[in-house]
Amino acid sequence: MTLLLSHISKFISLTPEEAAYFESVLIRKKLRKRQYLIQEGDSVKYEHFVTKGCLRTYEIDEKGQEHVIQFAVEGWWTGDLHSFISGDPTTLNIDALEDCELEMVSRQALEDLYLRVPKFERYFRILIQNAFISTNRRVLSIMKMPAADRYKAFIERYPDIEQRVPNHQIASYLGITAQSLSRIRASLWNEKPEQSVRISHADPPHP
Repeated sequence: MTLLLSHISKFISLTPEEAAYFESVLIRKKLRKRQYLIQEGDSVKYEHFVTKGCLRTYEIDEKGQEHVIQFAVEGWWTGDLHSFISGDPTTLNIDALEDCELEMVSRQALEDLYLRVPKFERYFRILIQNAFISTNRRVLSIMKMPAADRYKAFIERYPDIEQRVPNHQIASYLGITAQSLSRIRASLWNEKPEQSVRISHADPPHP
């Protein structure tokens, strides 16, 4: 609970009793690497906080091509808010890129939490606002920024994720091909070899 309570404390202050009640409504879950958290067609019943590991959220188009929407590592919430709120089947898939541990809260538990500890409404409102802003920035970057600049912004903002995720999935997140990403990385390496981008040695061959 230390990581989650630390995250919450950045936005609201809880009494020991409030923290204990919050902990009592959480469900803990472990995932093995490559195991699904959510699959397309599921009705999402929980919001998930990552305490260990890395997950990716993606859609699959009619041609079977994966489109990565988000990565989530320690200290991040992940899920499908639309399906969580509406009960509609999700169009998303979320799977574990590493062994993961999660804290989960159901919709009913969250509604009860808002009534019993109203300050949690502020906490989750801030999270949703930040997620909305981040999504808008990403859409605008794909529309306006050259691919190389998108990649540089990604590794500057998420250096830890860049080291934990296969290159072809980063390329999907950036909206480019794996081959284009390889060219961009090679170009950056040649431009500044003494300050080159870090290369992950764990990346599998491109499919």
